[in-house]
Amino acid sequence: CSKSGAKFDFKKGIWFNHQYIQKTSNADLAKLFQPKLTQEGVDAPLDKVQRVVELMKERISFIDELWDAASFFFIAPQTFDEKTAKKRWKDESAKEMADLATLLEGLSDFSAAHQETVVMDWIAQHDLKVGVVMNAFRLAVVGASKGPHMFDITEFLGKEETLQRLRKAIEVLG
Repeated sequence: CSKSGAKFDFKKGIWFNHQYIQKTSNADLAKLFQPKLTQEGVDAPLDKVQRVVELMKERISFIDELWDAASFFFIAPQTFDEKTAKKRWKDESAKEMADLATLLEGLSDFSAAHQETVVMDWIAQHDLKVGVVMNAFRLAVVGASKGPHMFDITEFLGKEETLQRLRKAIEVLG
């Protein structure tokens, strides 16, 4: 007990909620997230929603934040973040992304580990800068400079969706 009035530390409350989310099962969080997906017009199977929650739950403190953080898993970007595009999309990015699309198209194993190995080898063979290629790749697939490991995203999306997003970015960003 103290003589002064009680104080509520809002930042500590956010931290506690973040800790709670980390300890809650992916299945339970997916069930809490499902109504928001329905509201946004997304009909995704529960196992896919659980995978998104698994990839994103370390980045959120409230379930409400999940849609803004992870909508790109369910809906392809219609626009690209201007600030990120200006900074990350270079003159050579369109050609590099077209070459990357060709490389990814030829993969029969689209697992994250296999993609990463093949893409990193390709970058090294062509003396490209990893940061430049990967930032442009993220912008093309996500529409912004956010999200978990790039190859986890592309594995989740699958080959066809990843290629469609790459081609759209090349078309829009030039």
